[in-house]
Amino acid sequence: MAQSSLKKETMGSKLFTIVNTTLLAFIALICLLPFVNVFASSFASTREVVEKKFILFPTTFSLDAYRYILSTPTIFRGLGISIGVTLAGTAVSMILTALMAYGLSRKYLAGRDIINFIVVFSMLFSGGMIPTFLVVKAFGLIDSYWSLIFPVAINAFNLIIMRNFFQALPEGLEESAKIDGSNDFGVFLKIMLPLALPSIATLSLFYGVAYWNTYMTAILYITDSAKWPIQVLLRQIVIVSSGMQAEGTSVDVIPPAQTIKMAVIVVATVPMLIAYPFVQKHFTKGALLGAVKG
Repeated sequence: MAQSSLKKETMGSKLFTIVNTTLLAFIALICLLPFVNVFASSFASTREVVEKKFILFPTTFSLDAYRYILSTPTIFRGLGISIGVTLAGTAVSMILTALMAYGLSRKYLAGRDIINFIVVFSMLFSGGMIPTFLVVKAFGLIDSYWSLIFPVAINAFNLIIMRNFFQALPEGLEESAKIDGSNDFGVFLKIMLPLALPSIATLSLFYGVAYWNTYMTAILYITDSAKWPIQVLLRQIVIVSSGMQAEGTSVDVIPPAQTIKMAVIVVATVPMLIAYPFVQKHFTKGALLGAVKG
C-alpha cells in the first residue's frame, strides 16, 4: 500500500513537472517573440517589413540597416555616452548605497530611525519634476553628464535591500574585527564588502540597467544634442522616421526605414544582454538575502 502510494505521488510529481515545464516554456516563448521580431526585422528588407506586420525569419536577408548605423558617428557617440554614464553612475550609486546601507544597519548610529523613516518616505513621495529641476539647476548641473547621475544616485529600494543584508550578518564579525584593532572603515572594507559581493553584483545590474535606459533625466537636463545618450537618439530616430518634426534635434540621420529603427534597438540592447549572464547567478542569493529581514 505504501509503495503504491509512493508510486502515485511519483507519477503525480512527474506529471506536475511536465505540465509546469511546458507552461513556463510557452510563457517564455511568448515573452521572447517580440525580441525575435525586432531582431529579424532588423535584417529584413524595407519592403518585407512594410508588408508584414510580424517577422520571425526574414525571407530577404539585408545588412543595409546596420551598414547605415555603422556609417554615422551619431550612434557611436550616443553609445559611448550611455556606456560612460552607466559605468560612472553605477560606481557612484554602489559606493553611496553601500556606505549608507552599512551605516543604517548599525544599531548604535545616532538618528538611525529618523534616517530610515526618511528613506522609506522617499519611496512613497518625491519632490516632483519642477522642484528637482530647480535643485539641479541651482547646483549648476544643467547640460552636464552629472545631472544624469546625482539626482538618481541612490535608489531607496536598493538601499533597503542592502541595509537588510548587512543587518543579517552576525554582529560577532564586527566585534572580533574591532578587537583586532580595526576601525569602522576597516570592518566595512575588509569584512562586510567581501561578504556582500552577491548583493553588490545584483544591485549593480539594477543600477546599470536604470542608467543605460536613462531617458527622462536626459530630456530634462541635457540641452546639447551632442551629449544625448543612446535612448534619446532612439526617440529622435523614431520621430524623424515617422515624418514628425523633432524638437531641437541635430541627429545625423535622414528619415530612416523601419529596419533602421529595429537595428538601432538591437544595437542599444546588446550591451545589457551581454552583461546580464555574468550576474544572473547572483540574483537569488544577492537580492533575496537582503529581503528576508525587515
